[in-house]
Amino acid sequence: MSTENEGNEGNAAEAAPSVPPVPADAPQAHPEDAPPAASHADETATRQQPAAQAPDHQAAPPAPSAPDPATAQTAAYPTNPQYAPPPPPQSAADAGWPPPPPAVPAYAQGAHGSGGGPVWGPPGGTHTPEAPRKRGAGGLVAAVVVAALVAGGIGGALGYWAADRNDDAGSTTVSASANPQDLKRDPGTVAGVAAKALPSVVTIEAQGGDGEGGTGTGFVYDKEGHILTNNHVVASAADSGQLTATFSNGKKYDAEVVGRAQGYDVAVIKLKNPPQSLTPLPLGNSDKVAVGDSTIAIGAPFGLSNTVTTGIISAKNRPVASGDGNGGSNSYMSALQTDASINPGNSGGPLLSSGGAVIGINSAIQSTGSSGQSQAGSIGLGFAIPINQATNVARQLIKTGQPVYPVIGATVTMDEQSGGAVIAERGTGGTEAVTKDGPAAKAGLRAGDVITKFNDTVVDSGPTLIGEIWTHKPGDRVTLTYERDGKTATAEVTLGERKGDN
Repeated sequence: MSTENEGNEGNAAEAAPSVPPVPADAPQAHPEDAPPAASHADETATRQQPAAQAPDHQAAPPAPSAPDPATAQTAAYPTNPQYAPPPPPQSAADAGWPPPPPAVPAYAQGAHGSGGGPVWGPPGGTHTPEAPRKRGAGGLVAAVVVAALVAGGIGGALGYWAADRNDDAGSTTVSASANPQDLKRDPGTVAGVAAKALPSVVTIEAQGGDGEGGTGTGFVYDKEGHILTNNHVVASAADSGQLTATFSNGKKYDAEVVGRAQGYDVAVIKLKNPPQSLTPLPLGNSDKVAVGDSTIAIGAPFGLSNTVTTGIISAKNRPVASGDGNGGSNSYMSALQTDASINPGNSGGPLLSSGGAVIGINSAIQSTGSSGQSQAGSIGLGFAIPINQATNVARQLIKTGQPVYPVIGATVTMDEQSGGAVIAERGTGGTEAVTKDGPAAKAGLRAGDVITKFNDTVVDSGPTLIGEIWTHKPGDRVTLTYERDGKTATAEVTLGERKGDN
């Protein structure tokens, strides 16, 4: 049996424990100094020599001569190619110019140096210098290689000379500044919005008297130390328990519940000894949000505090009914739907616009886990309470400590397959489904009527109707479209009020 503006309870799944993130594999070293593949017969001959060839210790290769076709063919395609052993050490006088390259480049550390980093060379050991080739078909190529090495050496020397004369000649390079002030992100970027908002977001830990509790999120509502969050985040510690709020800088404060609204799933807590430097997050206008607008969510998914995710507004006015997992009253909202990643622990955290204004309170996710199973992670279907509604509730909670709900004075069924919100035959405990002299009765509504529209919004179930009613205030005039005996009619209703959750 349902009660007015409330639904039958379901068992909400509990959040699955977080799994420690697995660090990514360390990057592997890549052979960057391996010789390129030969594209010419002479190049192949330069790299592949028969083992029987003796090294030539002349200081410089002779002038190129015309290659013999047969010799070139034999050198390019040896029958049994082998790699000659390295030549014996030479004196400086015999080594010639240029000297052979080092076995390991100078910048390579890791296994061969003291830096401990990867070796930037071929795997499998140090590089073995190749034996000088015989005079013959490849002489021209060898001469070109030597010339290129000499030119490279000159270029390096000239480059050092230019750098050494930097004061006179100037430099054409630009270095990144090491000044932290120059590394600030623009205000319109996600990094800029996150940097400004994070100091005003807290991770809430609620511990009940029976030892049960959990982790959620909240954000600074005013300079007096009020924190706005979800009711289901603090419910376990509301009566007898302990609440703490930890800021992004690691400072932790004790807190207490000021007021909470189960139906709205909104709660206000207050820091017991708030710091003087509190900065409330700016509040936006959720009525002006459009589908496709960028969103930024901040929270502590699975206990991972100060997590920032991004997405867009996927839909508006999405009817959502969610339980608190403890058998208490369901909450109903006409929610903002977002695909920003939201997981257990994000609850109560701010959903921000691209400009950094709060447009909603992250409250629920659609999960693939069935009833009785642990709640799964984000599948891109997250729901937030519009901030306009949450602000109205927060003001009331701070003022009186209890919520005020607008009502139509009629009990509706929670059947989501009825094609509308059906006014029940009887109310809770056998009372009248339509309250005598209540708003619905004054408008002519009766038991059995099926409400199909609330103003211009289509109503397909009882939860949808309740969510729409609760976006308004007591005293607001609304238009209800309903069906009776196959006929459609409308009624003007002035919303009444109900105080408290009981």
